[in-house]
Amino acid sequence: MDQPSAYAVILAAGSGSRLAGAGLAVKKQFFEHRGAPLLWHCARAFARVARISGLVFVAPPDELAAVTALLGDLYARENLGLPYQVVAGGERRQDSVLQGLTAVPREVRFVLIHDAARPFVTPKIIEGVVDALMNGSQAVLPMIAVTDTIKRVRGGLVAETPAREELMAAQTPQGFVRQALAKAFSRALAEDWQVTDDASLAERAGVAVSVVAGAPENMKITNPEDLRLLTQDAPPFPMPRVGFGYDVHRYAAPGQTHKSPPRPLKLGGVLIAGAPEVLAHSDGDALLHALADAMLGCLGEGDIGEHFPDSDPAFEAIESGILVSEVLRRFAPARLAIVHVDLTVIAETPRLAPHRHVIRDNVADLLGLALSQVNVKATTEEKLGFTGEKKGLKAVAVVTAVTV
Repeated sequence: MDQPSAYAVILAAGSGSRLAGAGLAVKKQFFEHRGAPLLWHCARAFARVARISGLVFVAPPDELAAVTALLGDLYARENLGLPYQVVAGGERRQDSVLQGLTAVPREVRFVLIHDAARPFVTPKIIEGVVDALMNGSQAVLPMIAVTDTIKRVRGGLVAETPAREELMAAQTPQGFVRQALAKAFSRALAEDWQVTDDASLAERAGVAVSVVAGAPENMKITNPEDLRLLTQDAPPFPMPRVGFGYDVHRYAAPGQTHKSPPRPLKLGGVLIAGAPEVLAHSDGDALLHALADAMLGCLGEGDIGEHFPDSDPAFEAIESGILVSEVLRRFAPARLAIVHVDLTVIAETPRLAPHRHVIRDNVADLLGLALSQVNVKATTEEKLGFTGEKKGLKAVAVVTAVTV
């Protein structure tokens, strides 16, 4: 079963009036930092979160064509692996959010709204918002503690000093159950509300807003002095890690005695009815064995033979999905997240076309990935070699992971 999908709406329709007044030649969301505009740094962060399945960019209405062309060029140079749309924004921030929300596919359950002027957002912050939504929150707001003493001022005089421990600063991305945000917008339009952020709109509509941890570095580029942050040293965009896995299993020959017992053929955790049996110490799922090896390759931790040796009785007939889950548990402590999996089965028999989609669903569910992040395919060796002679099958896996 596929994970509930989440889209990010990246707001890049603002005028950037403070920076424009300081003589900045371009709007801040298009200001280049380390070879890419600020909105692209935001997009990269979302692309590194496995549960984000698409992006919507909201552009200034008078620059829609230019922004569409810009993003087309950026995707041609660096495909983030996510579908995207570009739409025109509105006069106010809330109008732009509504335009972005309307462009999100109807089947998407969760929506995260993010300011393009916050280019230092991290996958950890995004993951925190998505986790809260998946755990039942209707609206989620990343926040940080206020360190300055805040005063309420009226007519040039201090009127009140709120307790600092009760104050927090709101950040983005702000996450919502899509239906809850849509209902809040319906009321906002009917009653002509004016709000400064999306969580305020949800609050006013009676939606409980949960708080998760933001980060001080996730600040908004607003004033000319903020541009100094773009000239400070920052860690480079992390290189992906790619792991390769390969496994082979022999088919059981009828009437012959073998060292390893015959097992019903399973691929990707799916039982393939009517297929030849395979010889294996575990359950003989070559595809999941290759996947586990590729995952260990990303981690730099050897292969499954080291971690789950066939000489150990504890692993006799064990489900390969358990082995994959055990390897997956190592990713979070290593600060790695899987972003894509490509799997290939090489066999003359059985025919895998009828099973491919079920295998893909099962692998995506096992890894907690969206279907768009998992590819499964099958091929033959044109009747050559032992697979061509129907003596067995091979499986190959390539796993891509990034640091988080």
